[in-house]
Amino acid sequence: MIQLDRVVKTYQAGLATPFTAVDDVSLDIPAGKLTVLKGPSGSGKTTLLTLIGCMARPTSGRIHLHGLPAGTLPQLADGDALEITSLPERFLTAIRRRTFGFIFQQFNLVRGISVLENVLLPTYPTGENHRQAEARAISRLESLGLARHLQASVDRLSGGEAQRVAIARALINDPVAIIADEPTAHLDSRLSEDFMELMGRFKAEGRTLLITSHDPIVYESPLADLVVEMRDGRIVTGA
Repeated sequence: MIQLDRVVKTYQAGLATPFTAVDDVSLDIPAGKLTVLKGPSGSGKTTLLTLIGCMARPTSGRIHLHGLPAGTLPQLADGDALEITSLPERFLTAIRRRTFGFIFQQFNLVRGISVLENVLLPTYPTGENHRQAEARAISRLESLGLARHLQASVDRLSGGEAQRVAIARALINDPVAIIADEPTAHLDSRLSEDFMELMGRFKAEGRTLLITSHDPIVYESPLADLVVEMRDGRIVTGA
């Protein structure tokens, strides 16, 4: 589904002290599988996620998305491939909304509003009927064991509950791919195993999963189809 061809990301390019976070990476990420990017802090794996998820542009190289759903962009038919590195920002925004669901290390829930309202946030820019979106959000939360927390403030949730809210939010627009950045970094072993069980459920639904982690519960999981090790911005093993 995702193909990277000699991708480079350099910060402060042209200045006296440039820093290359991703250095000449070529990688094929299979559709419907779970791929783990592992490596120490500073290895480039999070930067690579931002490039794949259309949150940043590479300095050079190409990224192709294959099998995009119809309507992602006006001219796309179902299953089309797209080279994303040179697209205008408005198109990248549309791809982010239709293609990817993001689970961040810090969860990034909006404090002071309810669980249900947090999950609905990604639906507002799409113009979808509110009742339809709300019904889908409630269904997602119920499937994740959060039915009794719908109207609770996210400030009162445990770490595991907050992560499940973040997962429900990532799924609300029915993405074909889920991107998770160090999702178990702040969880104990039991909750980390619960997280991987959820990833197994989403993999069974046919979603593409891409996770960065240095947690052996993640990269040693039998669910992982491809483990790619990074160091100093380069792929060491797995490509």
